[in-house]
Amino acid sequence: MSDTNSPLSLNNLEMSDGAKPLLNAVVKHIRENVDPISDEFFAINDTKENRWSHTERQMELLEGAKQKARESGLWNFFLPNAETGEGLSNLDYAYIAAELGKNPLASETLNCSAPDTGNMEVLERIGTEEQKEKWLKPLLAGEIRSAFAMTEPDVASSDAKNISTSAVLENGEWVINGEKYYISGAGDPRCKIMIVMVKTSPDAEPFRQQSQILVPMDTPGVEILGPMHVFGHDDAPHGHMHIKFTNVRVPESNMLWGEGRGFEISQVRLGPGRIHHCMRSIGQAEKALDLMIERGLSRVAFGKKIVDLGKNMETISRAKIEIESMRLLVLKAAKAMDVLGNKEARIWVSMIKAKVPEQVCDIIDQAMQVHGATGISQWSPLSGMYAQQRTLRYADGPDEVHHHVIARNEVKTYQESNARQAIAKSHQPERGSSGFMG
Repeated sequence: MSDTNSPLSLNNLEMSDGAKPLLNAVVKHIRENVDPISDEFFAINDTKENRWSHTERQMELLEGAKQKARESGLWNFFLPNAETGEGLSNLDYAYIAAELGKNPLASETLNCSAPDTGNMEVLERIGTEEQKEKWLKPLLAGEIRSAFAMTEPDVASSDAKNISTSAVLENGEWVINGEKYYISGAGDPRCKIMIVMVKTSPDAEPFRQQSQILVPMDTPGVEILGPMHVFGHDDAPHGHMHIKFTNVRVPESNMLWGEGRGFEISQVRLGPGRIHHCMRSIGQAEKALDLMIERGLSRVAFGKKIVDLGKNMETISRAKIEIESMRLLVLKAAKAMDVLGNKEARIWVSMIKAKVPEQVCDIIDQAMQVHGATGISQWSPLSGMYAQQRTLRYADGPDEVHHHVIARNEVKTYQESNARQAIAKSHQPERGSSGFMG
């Protein structure tokens, strides 16, 4: 067994020496260029006339921070081992993603926001030169935004084989009909392109029926019916949109990688994307813990600081223990992707996806409890953080799917181990056959 495939190699979770200065630079950028503008940027959302736009002042603040990131060489970190990014491993980027999770503007200022990250990685890996020139280039430059359209309102989309939006090839064009919902980012006026999961080959084997096609937002027949809400919030202007496709026609060349390869493309984007999501979630858990401690130390009730009431000290302890446990698990999943590849690391990725959002929800919930009524109000970021993490338990596969993947693998491993032991035992001589037992 080679060193790179050894289970022990998965336990070396140290960030590479070359990436450590980048992490320090990212922390400095967030502290100096992102944190100071965040309150003003988000406060404008409550006063602007058109919720589905950015004001000139918001764009001035955002583009200013992006420009400072570019000037510092902090751009497109998410692309692992790619000439178009920093060439970071998944493990190296995981450390950076945890810092990005502490401020909701941080990822975009480095051009590392979902769903653009997954879309750019797909285009970078498998896009044609024409597709890269038209869509990847402006995405990498941070000039436009994008969306990924898979989930549908009328089928159980956790099983992607159920996707029913159809695409039929007619005279050199794909004709698309169907509905999608919770299409994150499609409300932003800067969103110019979608990758759409469609059914192109209904008679093929189940995992060859789906394809992914590039659909510009301004294509005739693309209709945004309205925003889906998350716990009553529409998340404007980013949004999670309900979209109808009626005889939407795009060129045959807009197909990604070839007909029937939709599931293969998903494997390109989902593994890294889940690492990014989970490490950003850990950053949010750290932020929630800081807010919990700050509130507990600053308020007095029943003659004691809130931090000293009840089991609040134990709550803080358990939150810290869980954060560090989650961090190690996500770093190990990232290392598994680097060492084993996306496919072989899928069990590790399912473990973090099943564990992290649920646990982070619990930590944020505890922080809200320490804050009292303020914790669930507009005066605190905790309620928005909770809504985001609760939603993440559906995104990229619900908890139940990931638990099934993990358990199925464990059962299979157990059965295979038992089978090997049975074979080995069958080849051993029976006791006494050698004459030693007289």
